[in-house]
Amino acid sequence: MHPSDSVSRRGFLAAASSLALAGAASSNDRLKAGLVGCGGRGTQAVVNLLTGVENVDLVAMADVFEDHLETSLNRLRNDAKFVSRDAGIRVERNGKPVEMSAEELVASVRSRIKVDPEHHFVGFDAFRKLINSDVDIVMLATPPGYRPQHFEAAIEAGKHVFTEKPIATDPVGVRRFMAAVKKAEEKKLTVMSGAQRHAEREYIETVDKIHNGAIGDIVALNSYYLSRPVFHAEARDPKWGDMEWEHRNWYSFIWICGDQIVEQHFHNIDFMNWVMGAHPVEVVASGGAAWRPREPLYGNIYDHMSSDFVYPNGVRLSSHCRQYPNGLHRDVSDLIVGAKGRSNGRDMGAKGINPYVQEHIDMIRSITGAGPYINQGMAVAESTMTAIMGRESAYSGLKITWDMIMASKQDLQPKEFDYKSTMDPMPLPIPGVYKFV
Repeated sequence: MHPSDSVSRRGFLAAASSLALAGAASSNDRLKAGLVGCGGRGTQAVVNLLTGVENVDLVAMADVFEDHLETSLNRLRNDAKFVSRDAGIRVERNGKPVEMSAEELVASVRSRIKVDPEHHFVGFDAFRKLINSDVDIVMLATPPGYRPQHFEAAIEAGKHVFTEKPIATDPVGVRRFMAAVKKAEEKKLTVMSGAQRHAEREYIETVDKIHNGAIGDIVALNSYYLSRPVFHAEARDPKWGDMEWEHRNWYSFIWICGDQIVEQHFHNIDFMNWVMGAHPVEVVASGGAAWRPREPLYGNIYDHMSSDFVYPNGVRLSSHCRQYPNGLHRDVSDLIVGAKGRSNGRDMGAKGINPYVQEHIDMIRSITGAGPYINQGMAVAESTMTAIMGRESAYSGLKITWDMIMASKQDLQPKEFDYKSTMDPMPLPIPGVYKFV
């Protein structure tokens, strides 16, 4: 980009802000994206973004660990198999769907990886350095415990945001995120979430038909997320301090992952909130650790949880998630039961572009003004709070209401961040002993 182009774009952004259209940009402008959180999901999100649109470059990357950043960058630049895993999918070019071959996709993505050494940011403050660099879009793909702080900083800096789900692991974090969402709305900054079902044609068309009476009044809901365990480290390196260990094995610790109902089962819960057009008002849940040993690798999360959510109109969602060892039953599915029929949530829609790609197409359209303004922040925050509400009911053994969770003082985040910081993980929650706050 020429210096004059840069000045022109910034001038346009400033003018648009004064017109309550902050962040809008011409569809001919090149946009700069930065990735915070260079794990597998963040790396794939970059490929999805660059697959879907042609006028975006990746110019900065940030991570707590240098090896994560370098591995991610190497994959993007050199791992053709990883980059081309979506080859053959339908994408959009000049407003029309086309299919990209593996060679075309790899060439397109690689040509727009423009991360110079000065834009490799490492450490606990790396996110701030990236946000304060010359990027237009901040992609947040760290473990969710960090999301409220990172999102708040990006919005304060006037950046558009792609945020992975969930958006927090505790109620204090959700409320912090919600406050930043309101500021994003005021600034007309685009906020796109990683809740990709909202960009999937099958789901969009099916939900629309349900809302228009295709199966009659909804009378019951059911969701499953029965999957395998998730580990990011097989064993602890003696050189790692407590905090580094918990980061490298982040899915085992409540403060940084939120437990499975928050980190993974979120997708089903968020979908049901979408179908119902509301969040539940109360929940009673149960769970525990049936097979996870009481060993450091397994942290302090449950391996199964069942929740009975109640929506404002009295409709109940029976929700069940678990992470059991390989070889056991798997099922990720939804069921919406109506007075005149039933749906799995996608059976009345046609297939479209890969939703992991479509969500980025929609985000860029919102930023450039080529499509409607998008801010999914409040919806994804309410779905995250719904999942946390279920977790806290299972942990405590209490019925938890929406008012209770919205007033909760729970703040799981550490007070200092250093690779060698000593951590004192809370024990596995035991109903009757665990205290809801």
